[in-house]
Amino acid sequence: NALFHPLPPRHNGNDMFVSYGNSWIWILLILCHSNDCFGQGETASAPYDSIVYKTIGDVELRLHRYVPTGHQKSECRPAVVFFFGGGWTGGTPKQFEPHCQYLTGRGMVAFTAEYRVENQHGTTPFEAVRDAKSAVRWIRKNARQLGIDPQRIAAGGGSAGGHLAAATAMIKGFDEDEEDQRIRCKPNALLLFNPVYDNGPGSYGHERIGDRYPEFSPLHNIQRGLPPTLVFFGTQDALVPLATIQKFDSTMKDFGNRCETHYFEGQGHGFFNKGRHDDKFYQQTVAKMDRFLTSLNWIR
Repeated sequence: NALFHPLPPRHNGNDMFVSYGNSWIWILLILCHSNDCFGQGETASAPYDSIVYKTIGDVELRLHRYVPTGHQKSECRPAVVFFFGGGWTGGTPKQFEPHCQYLTGRGMVAFTAEYRVENQHGTTPFEAVRDAKSAVRWIRKNARQLGIDPQRIAAGGGSAGGHLAAATAMIKGFDEDEEDQRIRCKPNALLLFNPVYDNGPGSYGHERIGDRYPEFSPLHNIQRGLPPTLVFFGTQDALVPLATIQKFDSTMKDFGNRCETHYFEGQGHGFFNKGRHDDKFYQQTVAKMDRFLTSLNWIR
């Protein structure tokens, strides 16, 4: 506990800090490794529940919610919703459970979203986009009851889940008619882990998207005014070409959007998941995610 909740340094009145002996130095050394400070989250399992955000026929889709200990509805905290990867075919919301637990330790409300996938529901990627937009819209609609700031909602995800997160910000249409579309589904920030950006000819998913790729593919829908975007990518990814990530990054910047892309040399698809590579890249990506959110003034 001392490592994650160190005593603050005392102030000597001359804009200088005085440490509590050598222990403060050692704490900083332990927390910092290779210039990546792992933040103060992930101290314990976060309080958890699940909420139905959408019903289609007999299918109930849930948001799995993680909140900081002692969180109250009267608060106005930043929030994030993660979409799991699996090619719009399978996958599990548990993929981003560690990220949620970490971010609740940093004071955010975090969700992992269920959405319709082919193996379980017999659906296409188009239904998955509809569900992702519904999830963000539901969170914003219910922000006051959830103790969330409706102007500080991030969407994140990995692989096809990264596509869905990007789609909530960039893709027009795919909205459910019965939902109040005056409530925006566009998030205020994006956290993308080896995202599937390009669904055009020769790219991932094109055989399922077909000629509708111009309305579905994030790379083909970059525009001015998109949310600040954080991207993680392994340079040896066998599913998403390096050139696609580089083109997305440069085009985003050409339109005046903030896009912060981190490349991990020699790493393949899914390198960032907890439980792989002795958690080395999970810790590195989470540390960079922490700094990105700090730069937005969402966490301290």
